[in-house]
Amino acid sequence: MIEIEIIADNTKEILEEIQKHIGGTIVEQWSECTLIVDNDLANGSIRFIPFDWGVNLLDYNIIFNDDISLKIHANEFNPIRFVYALNGSFKHKFGLDNREELIEQFHSLIFTNKAKGINYIYFPKNTKLEINSIQIRRKRFLKKRTTKVSTLSKKLHEVFIDTDYENRYVHYGTLNLKMADLVKKTSNVKELGMLRILKIEAKVYEILALHIQQHYKSQQGVPLPTSLIKSELITVRKLGEAILKNPANNYSLDQLSKESGLSQAKLQDGFKFLYTRTVTEYIRHVRLESARDLITNTDLNISQIVYTIGFTSRSYFSKIFKEKYGVTPNEFKKQLIVPPIAI
Repeated sequence: MIEIEIIADNTKEILEEIQKHIGGTIVEQWSECTLIVDNDLANGSIRFIPFDWGVNLLDYNIIFNDDISLKIHANEFNPIRFVYALNGSFKHKFGLDNREELIEQFHSLIFTNKAKGINYIYFPKNTKLEINSIQIRRKRFLKKRTTKVSTLSKKLHEVFIDTDYENRYVHYGTLNLKMADLVKKTSNVKELGMLRILKIEAKVYEILALHIQQHYKSQQGVPLPTSLIKSELITVRKLGEAILKNPANNYSLDQLSKESGLSQAKLQDGFKFLYTRTVTEYIRHVRLESARDLITNTDLNISQIVYTIGFTSRSYFSKIFKEKYGVTPNEFKKQLIVPPIAI
């Protein structure tokens, strides 16, 4: 096992400490710093992006060829960390605690330590890791005008206002597949420069909101659906992704049930839990969102779009489009046309 001791004043120094032990090159562009490694110790990248008000992102997309232990000292840089395992798993423990907790794929972790405490993160070898870590420096974040930590649950409120680091806190989250989609989107932003950073920052705040929402639900005792186990929820998510990629396919509840091996009742429970919609409502929602994108970004006429997304009736499409967006498809298209400015 390789132990990496980290005594850092900021997240970029964490990246530099890791580089000292596993090698690689740090590339910096528009304040986005990426450690790229391709050697006997690791293959992949670790990315750091700072945002305003003490919020930053540290995410791992890497395979380590040896077990890795991060020994992170809590000094003046002692943020609250919101961590999510999109792929692979890792372990966490505090320095004074012999108990290690496993954070499995699609599960989350919120933690911070007392002043001068030690945090341990263990990454397994030969495992594809995609780990998203949002870090918040409390003193700076609380100066943000729109920060209203008083609206948080009692536990999280206490953690955020503990700017002298008098307490340690940890929360191990349950399965969260909604967060997976947002985390993936932070890695799929294609834009460059300032627009890229702004789009990633927006996703980071959405992920943070889901962490807080999940924490609140767990404090309220809101359970996962009892009709489905973890593997079945993952199957439902794969179906949702397939529909998102190919909305025009002729889907039916019966066909999806046979394809997945899940009963129709389990499919309905899974879609309601993950997407807050029935299967039929989800398919219709995806098709309408796809239609809106096609109207916005292509020269296809409305009739072409109707058949491209899998509908057979233009009148029905116009009816449900107006119900969802408040305007007909033609009215929506006209709103996109900007008249020339008279000189």
